[in-house]
Amino acid sequence: MNESNLFQWLADIVLILHMSLVLFVVGGLVLIVIGNLRHWDWVNRLWFRLVHLAIVVVVIAEVWLGLVCPLTTLEIWLRQQAGGDTYQVGFVEHWVQQILYWDLPTWVFTVAYSTFGLLVLLVWIIYPPHFRKSNSKKK
Repeated sequence: MNESNLFQWLADIVLILHMSLVLFVVGGLVLIVIGNLRHWDWVNRLWFRLVHLAIVVVVIAEVWLGLVCPLTTLEIWLRQQAGGDTYQVGFVEHWVQQILYWDLPTWVFTVAYSTFGLLVLLVWIIYPPHFRKSNSKKK
């Protein structure tokens, strides 16, 4: 594998990781709500809820501070190192980028991410995480 292919491969991995985080944040909120309606205990485990909340807080902080996501920066740098052209990409890369990156004004993302953050806060209040282990195993 030559160096250019390695950088392209690493950029694709970063893109997939980025998409996975987006799916975790959005899907996590959906799972928390559905899981509570269906009485799934695991959706309220403190570690799960804190990881979810931490990622949401980082994303909201980035957008409010006008920062570019470090994963986006890393992916762009890797593609530049590979000598890649954004118009000649693979099938998976093309569709993941189409889903992940939208060409809208910055304020739209600020409003969307902030609204999503408020939804996360609301769900945190309505369905609080479990701060202690359940006593269901006691005799």
